[in-house]
Amino acid sequence: MLEHTGNDAGNPTRDKLLSAIDRKIDRHRFQEHHWDGSFWEYLDIVQEKPGVVRNAFQRIYDMILSYGWEKYRRFRNDVYRYHFFSDPIDGGADAIFGLDQPLMELVDVFRSAAEGYGTEKRILLLHGPVGSSKSTIARLIKKGLEAYSRTDDGALYTFSWLLDENAGPTNKTIEHPCPMHEEPMRLIPVEARGDILVTVNEHYRPAHGNMRIRVEGDLCPFCRKVMHDLMVHYEGDWKRVMDHVKIRRAILSEKDRVGIGTFQPKDEKNQDSTELTGDINYRKIALYGSDSDPRAFNFDGELNIANRGLCEFIEVLKLDVAFLYDLLGASQEHMIKPKKFAQTHIDEVILGHTNEPEYKRLQNNELMEAFRDRTIKIDVPYNTRLDDEVRIYEKDFGSERVANLHIAPHTLEVAAMWVVLTRLAEPKKAGLTLVQKMKLYNGKAIPGFTEDSVRELMEEEACEGMTGISPRYVQDKISNALVSHQAIEEGGINPFMVMNELEDGLTHHSLLTDDEQKKRYKELLTVVKDEYEDIIKGEVQRAISADEDAIKRLCANYIESVRAYTQKEKVVNRYTGKEEEPDDRLMRSIEEKIDIPEARKDDFRQEIMNYIGALSLDDKKFEYNTNARLYKALELKLFEDSRDTIKLKNLVSSVVDDETQQKIDVVKQRMIKNFGYNDRSATDVLNYVASIFARGDAKSD
Repeated sequence: MLEHTGNDAGNPTRDKLLSAIDRKIDRHRFQEHHWDGSFWEYLDIVQEKPGVVRNAFQRIYDMILSYGWEKYRRFRNDVYRYHFFSDPIDGGADAIFGLDQPLMELVDVFRSAAEGYGTEKRILLLHGPVGSSKSTIARLIKKGLEAYSRTDDGALYTFSWLLDENAGPTNKTIEHPCPMHEEPMRLIPVEARGDILVTVNEHYRPAHGNMRIRVEGDLCPFCRKVMHDLMVHYEGDWKRVMDHVKIRRAILSEKDRVGIGTFQPKDEKNQDSTELTGDINYRKIALYGSDSDPRAFNFDGELNIANRGLCEFIEVLKLDVAFLYDLLGASQEHMIKPKKFAQTHIDEVILGHTNEPEYKRLQNNELMEAFRDRTIKIDVPYNTRLDDEVRIYEKDFGSERVANLHIAPHTLEVAAMWVVLTRLAEPKKAGLTLVQKMKLYNGKAIPGFTEDSVRELMEEEACEGMTGISPRYVQDKISNALVSHQAIEEGGINPFMVMNELEDGLTHHSLLTDDEQKKRYKELLTVVKDEYEDIIKGEVQRAISADEDAIKRLCANYIESVRAYTQKEKVVNRYTGKEEEPDDRLMRSIEEKIDIPEARKDDFRQEIMNYIGALSLDDKKFEYNTNARLYKALELKLFEDSRDTIKLKNLVSSVVDDETQQKIDVVKQRMIKNFGYNDRSATDVLNYVASIFARGDAKSD
């Protein structure tokens, strides 16, 4: 074993390493986390910072809000986005996207419980399909509690007994920590707590909400036994008993089994309720003479060690019925029943999660009526908003994570588009397609639909997002595409490679047994392919028409003709010098690109002139891209003219003349610069769009 003796001045490498380690270790913070003192010192801390006595619900609520939040409007509803769920602790490693509404409902439950309105007596049940972030939410809260308990605002304390079992209670030599990390204020006799809490609450200024400090319940059996023995020894002198108490800072930690517990169902034959409430320590029975002596009992069940924090129940409805009975008292009365001991008070949040089949089984089980009555169900659906789903895959497959391979633009978007479509119900409104519905949910404006009508669409399909394909399936298929031989040979992946993986995997999807459903999902891939074609045609169009000088000239010619037309004047031909009628053919070729009918051309042209006049009054200059609608029309017109010049269709043939190739190379460079393609993917897209034009089925938009 190597020892650091200090005689290493001649080893600069070791000095450098040790210096780097020292810089990362905050000894002052370590000492703060391991503070200890007397009960009387703790009372001073409580008087100065009453928040140290908060219960588990209050602490979690304050922890979430300590990271801040923002309020925004979505379809005329106020929605709060809590920054905590973006995982600022680990730089977004467990960030949750698109579930602002369910998370807002969860935080509202925490607030209600923190203020003592009754929800603190309930089991919180996260309910949703597989892969909808239920476990991630639980993991985030546990991670947040650990980090919060290390801060000054989140500090909490527990205590140990200082005893000597051999020399009697007056000899303070052996430290016996409270096995359930209880709040030291419980050491105050119940009859005296009321007056103490009045004083504490007079000084308490909650950071959020209208919380009041409450200290409920009695000590755990072990501490109750020690307290009783000491009170007997000191003939009821409570102050002298408190001299045997050492208060210490508690740092919540799942790994150290302090304040955070996790219970996972096992085989029914091996399940034992002692895993929740602790078990007898048979080795100590001989020492203390009874199996009902609390000193011969291990208070190390998940509900015991989770006291002061949170206990997560993974797939809670898979638990044996006997386990669920334990949860009834733990939630409603905040009591658990260890073997051979009286009911023991706990202060913790019980958070379970389950999926739809298990929840339906619960609903159909009449014996579980009491359990259903004690749960608050919070639905955690899949994303139905495209942008949020894209962010999930960007987190896993962004440029930082996949540095050696190029992911062509829209590859992740196409995968997200398909998976969101699988979660949406077919629209009941005539004339509305599923893709349009997806775009409406994503915030895109479509003529004929207001925010109110979109909200009605959402409300009529309340179960949307509770079925469909899991993000995990898509992540697996993107991973397959990234490690395929084709990806390695070509240096990257494109949307078609991912779509092929998605389609191939449906045949053997473990959760899909309905052939009709598989057929529908495959048809949705065709829908997504059509949508992708429209996207890349639009990009090629913009790349071709991105000649700023050309679009400026086209705009100037159009505005000159419109001015002359609206003022009933003639235009001077720049080449012949003669006056001519405004070029109606040019104006109509541009206006038709944005569906301005012949009957409305006069109104549109007058609108343009009024718009230019209004800008002039504000000392603003009209540019080719100032009016979005006109700019789109100019782009489409320039694209149509340039397309014929570039002869894009020739790309699918083996012969391309030098002049055309130069123009195509310019377009390719624009796609690389403006849209994020590399040389290979830009060439592939140009070839694919060229083949579409060669088929003669290109759309104007």
